[in-house]
Amino acid sequence: MQVFAILPAAGLGTRMAGSQPKQFLALDGAPILIHSLRAFAAVSRVTAIYVAVRKPEMERVAAQISEYGFATRATVVEGGEKRQESVAHALAAIPAQDDDIVLVHDAVRPLIDAATIERTIDAVAEHGAAIVGMPAVDTIKQVERTAHGAIITSTIPREFIVQAQTPQGFRYGLLRNAFAEAQADGFIGTDEASLVERAGQSVFVVPGTQVNLKITQPGDLELAEFYLHHRTSA
Repeated sequence: MQVFAILPAAGLGTRMAGSQPKQFLALDGAPILIHSLRAFAAVSRVTAIYVAVRKPEMERVAAQISEYGFATRATVVEGGEKRQESVAHALAAIPAQDDDIVLVHDAVRPLIDAATIERTIDAVAEHGAAIVGMPAVDTIKQVERTAHGAIITSTIPREFIVQAQTPQGFRYGLLRNAFAEAQADGFIGTDEASLVERAGQSVFVVPGTQVNLKITQPGDLELAEFYLHHRTSA
């Protein structure tokens, strides 16, 4: 059984201030993308890593991958306008068998740890599909949007809620078929699990941590620096 990792990194990062996409911003001296790539390269069970980026960025990312010593583990593929398209392009490039495992990880979650990646692989091997998720700590309200603002319609018990993180892992054949069905129906999901759920497959949840944050806004970068420095000094 082989394990492949896909890092979709074609987003423009419009919620971050600055002139370049957030995956290329520096975190402790290295691009955020490189931190994410390094985490998967450190797991020996990961056979190969595919990074999906916009066409104008492919040469730049290939050079970074080589600079940081991952040229033998990582391949750059052309991404798309949407995450789903980027992952589909990478899936098409992977030399996988149906029973192999594919992990998809947000390129801007640079603090994923090897133990969580290993647990995700184990969960996929057992269940066929698994994602990393954090239990909700805040009270969750369902609302109806009106012209005057949001109105609460119900309170959702926290024990029924998890906040999805990545990696999200699946048997290759299952994920490929879910993507094909979504494309045929013109369905765009919020993540890979939503496509697999739509295809009728149960998805197991692997416990995540708050450290596995997604860099979305400027303050997130400062928090990631804090977590990273705490990890390296521990």
